[in-house]
Amino acid sequence: MNKIQRITVFCGANEGFDPDFKKMAETIGATLAQNQIGVIYGGAKIGIMGAVADGSISHGGEVIGILPHFLSVKEIAHNQLSQLIVVDTMHERKVKMYEMADGFIILPGGFGTMDELFETLTWAQLGLHNKPIGILNFKNYYDHLIAFVRVMAAQGILKEIYLPMILVDDNIEGLLDQMHNYNAPHVEKWITTENT
Repeated sequence: MNKIQRITVFCGANEGFDPDFKKMAETIGATLAQNQIGVIYGGAKIGIMGAVADGSISHGGEVIGILPHFLSVKEIAHNQLSQLIVVDTMHERKVKMYEMADGFIILPGGFGTMDELFETLTWAQLGLHNKPIGILNFKNYYDHLIAFVRVMAAQGILKEIYLPMILVDDNIEGLLDQMHNYNAPHVEKWITTENT
């Protein structure tokens, strides 16, 4: 069983049109706090990400925000965090969020969240880490994305061995259970002389 002390949560800076998304995010934060799992996230007080932080903070959880300097000056930083780390670039932010986490949960988000998800998956594909990556598929938000990943595999563009790297559930308890029991697929050298 994987010991998970901190989870990086990737999610949107907008709340979306459905108020249930914000409620869901608060519940995720609260559930992580109740399970003594710290939250690492993008550091903002707005959107789905702010709701995750609020949910954890309201239940006594550890919440660490990582925010690029150019966003911190826009006064969107959450002011009740356990710790706020200010970095220079978006890439440095992602690396820090990766380094500090024992796993990753992806909630609804836009381009930035997709970038974070796929970079984290790519690092796993290359064998750079074996941390669990879980998508919380709330209200089927990620149905089309998950289906497209299966298309990649069906077309032979993505090797099927990588499909189990994406854990999916529509509730946080089930997703955490999968993450605790995750066994990374064996990744051989990704690029060989036959590929070149």
